[in-house]
Amino acid sequence: MQVKNTLIKLVVIAAVMIPYASAAQTSSINAFSPYTMYGIGEQNTPGTLPMRSMGGVGVAMRSSGVVNLLNPAAFSAAPQKSFLFNFGLEGQNYYNSQKVDGMSKSTAYNTFNFHDIAFQLPLARRLGLGFSLTPYSSVGYRVSADEQSDDVWGNIGRVQYLYAGEGDLTEVKLGIGWEVVKRVSIGVAAQYYWGDIERTYQTVVSNNIVNGGSVNTVTGTDSYGISRIKMQLGLQADLIQSERQVLTLGATYDMGGNLRPSVNQTVVNGDIYGTVVRGDTTRMALKLPVQLGVGLYYQNAKIAAGVDYIYQNWENNESPKSVPGAVNVAYKNTNTVKLGFEYTPNRMDIRNYLKRWSYRVGFRYGTYYQTFEGKTLSQYAVTAGFGMPVRFLGRSSIDFGVEFGQRGNDSPLRIDNRQIGLVRQRYVKFSLGLTLFGEDSWFVRYKYD
Repeated sequence: MQVKNTLIKLVVIAAVMIPYASAAQTSSINAFSPYTMYGIGEQNTPGTLPMRSMGGVGVAMRSSGVVNLLNPAAFSAAPQKSFLFNFGLEGQNYYNSQKVDGMSKSTAYNTFNFHDIAFQLPLARRLGLGFSLTPYSSVGYRVSADEQSDDVWGNIGRVQYLYAGEGDLTEVKLGIGWEVVKRVSIGVAAQYYWGDIERTYQTVVSNNIVNGGSVNTVTGTDSYGISRIKMQLGLQADLIQSERQVLTLGATYDMGGNLRPSVNQTVVNGDIYGTVVRGDTTRMALKLPVQLGVGLYYQNAKIAAGVDYIYQNWENNESPKSVPGAVNVAYKNTNTVKLGFEYTPNRMDIRNYLKRWSYRVGFRYGTYYQTFEGKTLSQYAVTAGFGMPVRFLGRSSIDFGVEFGQRGNDSPLRIDNRQIGLVRQRYVKFSLGLTLFGEDSWFVRYKYD
């Protein structure tokens, strides 16, 4: 009965917080990168803060003190008469640089939003449930390009193309983990995606010679509405399990699927009447990748270390249509390797509080899921963080994390007789997380005389 009441309370808390978290997520641009001009945008790093501070590892992570958002099989590790609640915030600073015709250009942008709401609790012996609300991907860009053709300049004048976009895709996950036999657990999760993405493109003719110097503007807007569900399967098996150490093997399979967003397309002629040239609603193919993840995770009294490999199949997506002034883009399958390490000097030390802290570092390297003029973009990140226990022998904690990363480089491209470099995107993320762990005493019904 106490577990049931606690579950009801957590559901109520989540129901109250979800609208505010969703509003925070969609009220501002959560990414600022020209690489989000196509597709679903920039994928956010999954996992709660302890996982992200370790490079994002977690496929094989099995811990009663961490809500594992990467593998539903880990939900079976939830201890009896307990619950685990997590909330995270994240601030980001982007710095983008590019070389155009030998000249360097740069932009900077800051964001701050929630990262995750999650909880985990047992349903029965060897059976656990997990829930999470997290941002999945973000779109945010402002791009301009000038027409360079001599024929266009001679007959029409200067033509400028302006592109802008913003929006987010949010993931809600509900999963169950079951330890089917000793040391072996399986899990299944339903993942629901929803969000809105708006992309605007504008053509400005600033000096029309043919038409006597008139100025004309054409603006087009594509508004994407996304609402789709898919499934995830997970497996964890303890290869070594003793009182002193545990080595766990983990694997996940995400089924992917076509988001089939509804697209409202409008084209407006920039005359004094704002004439709508075209307006219609259709559906387009926009697929999430099939994803395979495998990992190893080692734990003893002081240290924890993990390694993950993630493969995503994107090539089933149709290549985005090229737009004037932009590079040719194609989808590419990705491979990502993650490494993470955690050190806790002494969880039982009653004299030195700092020795009960958990110190974390990690590294992640992989490739971006799109190519530009045939060039593959590498991306990497270095992470660090620490967790402060709230009370002695308790698992509740306050966590801090930082991530430094880079995507792309300034290698040159030859487009319309111009030397245009790729965008080198650098960023730093600061994160704050709160983990609340309820143990036996939370479930005791006190009696008073």
